[in-house]
Amino acid sequence: MQIHEIKRPKHIKTAKRIGRGGKRGTFSGKGSKGQKARSGVHMGADFRGGNSPIWKVFPKKRGSTKKVDIKHRSFHKASSDVFPINLSTVAKHFSEKDVVSRLSLLEKKIIGSQDKKVKILGSGEIDKKFVFEGLTFSESAKEKVLKAGGEIK
Repeated sequence: MQIHEIKRPKHIKTAKRIGRGGKRGTFSGKGSKGQKARSGVHMGADFRGGNSPIWKVFPKKRGSTKKVDIKHRSFHKASSDVFPINLSTVAKHFSEKDVVSRLSLLEKKIIGSQDKKVKILGSGEIDKKFVFEGLTFSESAKEKVLKAGGEIK
């Protein structure tokens, strides 16, 4: 076997060299104008469209053990992991001595399938006896359920 007879493995491909003219048209696959169309472009991982990098936004504190509360808008969650339900909603959708669990709330379409935890809040009044299974409660909701004669398992 001679050196000129060696073939390149098929899984190794050369990267396409864009921006050199040829069959790729006027702009050679780089779009038209702008920072990313120029040669030598480098936009780092901290680039935020011209805004300050995220590590420059937060205040600097002395020492490596100082923790800074994150109060920046880009770090807030869109929603929490706990889905709150008021007692008034439970009283409206369930009848006397029904079992209220995550599955029964899913069947009645009160919660979505992606909601992981459910917490019962004490807003509203109940006069029916319910059996709650596998849910978390606020203090006021727990008092109202037990006062009405319901069960919490």
